[in-house]
This record gives sequence, structure tokens and C-alpha cells, in this order.
Amino acid sequence: MLKKKAIMIGAGLANMAGAVYLIQEGNWNGKDITFYALDTHGANDGSTASEAAEEYWNKNHPMENTKGFIARGGRMLNYRTYVDLMDLLDRIPSVTEPGMTAAEDTRDFDSKHRTYDKARLLQGGKGIVDGHKLGLNNLDRILLSRLVMMPDNQEEKLDNVTIAEYFEDSPHIFQTNFWYMWETTFAFRTQSSAQELRRYMHQMIYEFTQIEHLVGVNRTRYNQYESIMLSLIKYLEGQGCNFVMNRRVTDFEFKNTPMQDEITVTGLEMENIEQGTVEHVTVDDETVVFFTNGSITDSATLGDFNTPAPENMDYGAASSLWKKACERFYNLGNPDKFFNDRDASEWVSFTLTTKNHILLNEITRITTQVPGNALNSFISTEPITPLGHKDVNMSIVVHHQPHFTTQKANESVIWGYFLYPRRRGEFVDKQYIKMTGKEMLQELIGQLSKVDPGPHNIMDLEDEIMDSVINCIPVYMPYASALFNNRAKSDRPEVIPKHSTNLAFTGEFVEQPYQMVFTEQSAVRSGEVAAFHFAEVSEAKLVKNPRFDKDPRVLLRATKRMFE
Repeated sequence: MLKKKAIMIGAGLANMAGAVYLIQEGNWNGKDITFYALDTHGANDGSTASEAAEEYWNKNHPMENTKGFIARGGRMLNYRTYVDLMDLLDRIPSVTEPGMTAAEDTRDFDSKHRTYDKARLLQGGKGIVDGHKLGLNNLDRILLSRLVMMPDNQEEKLDNVTIAEYFEDSPHIFQTNFWYMWETTFAFRTQSSAQELRRYMHQMIYEFTQIEHLVGVNRTRYNQYESIMLSLIKYLEGQGCNFVMNRRVTDFEFKNTPMQDEITVTGLEMENIEQGTVEHVTVDDETVVFFTNGSITDSATLGDFNTPAPENMDYGAASSLWKKACERFYNLGNPDKFFNDRDASEWVSFTLTTKNHILLNEITRITTQVPGNALNSFISTEPITPLGHKDVNMSIVVHHQPHFTTQKANESVIWGYFLYPRRRGEFVDKQYIKMTGKEMLQELIGQLSKVDPGPHNIMDLEDEIMDSVINCIPVYMPYASALFNNRAKSDRPEVIPKHSTNLAFTGEFVEQPYQMVFTEQSAVRSGEVAAFHFAEVSEAKLVKNPRFDKDPRVLLRATKRMFE
């Protein structure tokens, strides 16, 4: 039967993209599209702390200080690779810049604020590290080249192979500037999937020639909720789409069929988290279901200046529902690979809001660059890994100001993260996961003091910096890197599983040819593919994706760079 209506489980970027394509390419009516979700932030978030404190995951962990702003994470865009995202943003108006599409808004801002990072790596005793020197040896180069040259049809050779296992004959690579920059730009760990690393090497191979300055990075005018998600929400609301929030979908009802692999959703069970009641939604023959089956911000919790973020042991809303589907069908992947190994997936981040620019100006002095250019990563001076290697302690992003539309002129917002939250600070003798916002800021000031070129040292201004703080909010995210977890190719469902009549999987925990995860690109692509399938739009109209790994000029430049 021809489909005419859609239910979206999850109101993140992937499903919103799906709705836009259903409306614009499939000519569906927006009033026939309904979203059920806990919130509309997803991974592309950004809000006041008071708003974030009221969201689902934080209600059981109330904050004492709800001042300032919060961004659990941040994403860097790349026009050359994120072609589906830019196509989507070209289809909707900017919510902050009248007369522009969201894509024009981003291109306009980016053209006036180009990224050129002059202090990508910093280390005590060295100051700003010369990142142009990648530090690779010949065996490193051989192993990297094998990843780049591996054809798509041999990718399954990397099933269940970690990055550490792939480079077991050359652990030297984990002590190179290349690795320090690659792991912190894209958030890989040594125990992450070598298969996913291969995809990044294929799609981002041109970054070899510019990774130390991040000149390929493009940024939105404000945080990505206000610049991307809010533009999508306003457009979809204007089209008549229904947003039913504060709903946690807890189970599917499936049609009983003679064949065990035929997937037809007939109903949904959900919890109204405001009222504590159970609701049922019937899925009729005219309706399709788009399901975002995993979220990297699920189960995230907030602390504040004087309180560490508590650890939430919930398996996650989206992944729990995915697991329910896997109990019924055998071809929908393995959520435990991604959501049952926190040691491989957890992060701690923090968002600092200050009432003046003293810290911002000190960071500018130390790094020699203005806000908006930076991803600064601090390399340890002593070995800190299980292999006895030096590694990055923490990273910060100093955004172009303002980062929020309601931010006052005198306020600064800075974001940072710890990729290995169980490691201990150098200046605060605690695991990062147990630090308050104040202690994370003390750790940052200490790291900056090690690379401060003078004439004064930032540590001398610690009291003044502390007095400037409105709030510093630590965030514990148990699944921030879950999409990189070690896995086999079959551990993620396809966007349209075989024998599915009305269920699509969207987001970054689905299997798509060539796509690398942890990007807005793969999320949008999944929603686009699902929309084209159920709206019966020819796949020939899908946005064409570039293959830089097949461009001889790009490969030649990357090869040359490996030897510099």
C-alpha cells in the first residue's frame, strides 16, 4: 500500500532531515508527519543551563547552579564532505538571518571567519608544537597507506579489529603528532574500530595536508542548535509537522507474519514522562516509522561549578528500544557492541561561561589566535597511557563570540573535553569524571600555565579568572564515542532492513556505504535515503557524494605529506 504518513521516533537531525525530504521530494503533507521524542536537541545541542536542567536526563540529578550556557558537545563542519547536510540547509530558511537559507547563513559567516588554527597542539616545555611535522615512521606510513588503499569490498577484513590491534606492529604511531591531532579532531581512541578509521581515512584523506591548521573546518554562526536545529524545527512546524515532546518510546508492536524476518510495525508503546502515564499509538497501513536507534547524548548528566556530573547507568532510551527490536528480529544489528562498553565510549566535557573576557584574552595571548579558530589539545609531558605513551590530556574549543544568541556582550563561552575521563588531572589529583566545574577550570588554567610564553603567567591570574565565572558545567556522556566502538559491519542495521515494509533506521548507528559516522553528513544521509525509499523517489536523485580516496591528486598530496 502507498505510504502517506510518517512517525518519527526521535527529533534529532536525521529524522528532521527525513521529514524535509518527504515534504520537498515526496510531496508529503507536513501535517501527516509526527515526531515523538524526549527533546529536540539531539547531539547538535546548545541552550541555557536552566533549559538543559529541565530535560529528561537531568530531572533526577538537579543542578544547584543553573546559570550560564551549556553545550554537551560540538561538531565541526566540512563543506567538501558534508554535501548532504549542505543540501538540506539550502532547503530551509535561517532562523537567525532573515533572507538567507541556513546554508547561506553558514557560508556567509564562515567566509568572514575562516578557520586557521595556529596552536593545534601544545605541550609543556615546548609551547606551541609544530604540527606540520606528523612524526610518522616508515611502518606507520605503510599501515596507513594500506587503510587508504583498501577497497570497499574488503572492508569486512577489519570486522572486530581495534585501531590498537591494527597498529600492533607499530605502536609508535600513537606517539606522533598525526595521532594526537587525528584522535582529538575526530574523537578516536586506540580501542575504537579500525573499520571506522578506514572510512575516515577514505573520506577525509585531504585532511592530511591541513590538519594542523584545520583550514578545512567550517563553522555555524552560533551553536548548532540555534543555527541548524532551530531552523529545521521552525521550517517543519511551518509545514504543519507535529512535535510531541516528553515521550519515551519503550516498545514496538509488530505484525505476526509466517516469515520471521518480515518487519511491519503496527503500534508503539510510549511513556509520557511529564505525567508518568503509558500511551499507545497505532501504526496503520499508510504510515512509515523512522527510528533513530542510538544517541550519543542519551543518559548524559550535568554538574555545575561546585558539583561533578553524576554517572547515569541507564542503557539509553534509543538503544533500549533498538534492543527490543533485536529481540524480535535477527537482522537488525547488535546494540551491545555500542552501548555496553562505557570504557570505550564515555567522555566528560565542560562548558564555561564567564562575565568578562579575561580568560578569553589570556588564551588568545598564549595561543596567538583569536576566538573561533581553535581546537587546542594539551599533550602530557609524562607517559599516561597503558602502553606507557604520552597522550593528550584535554582539549578546548574557544568559539567565536557570541556562541549563543542570548549571550551578553561581556560574556564568554568556552567548551572543552576529556577523551579519557578515568584518567587523572595533572593539577587536580582526581579522575576527570569526578571533578567539579571549578576543578576542571583549575586543570585548564594549569595546562595553559605550562605553555604560557610570558611575560606574566596565567596562573598569577587564577583568582581573577575564578571571580569571572558565571558557571562551569561538567557533562558526563557515557556514549559520546559509542558510534566508534569496535564492531563488525553487520552490527549496525541498514537504513531499510531487508523485508521491512514500514520501518527505517536513521542516525549514526546505521550501516551506510562509504559513510563515516560522528558527522552531520551521515545523519542527514540516512534520513534522506529513508525518505526517498518510502516516498518512491528515484535513488538517482540522492545527493552525489565525493570520493576523495579515488582522486589521484588528493592521494599524491597525502602521500607526500606523510613523508614530511
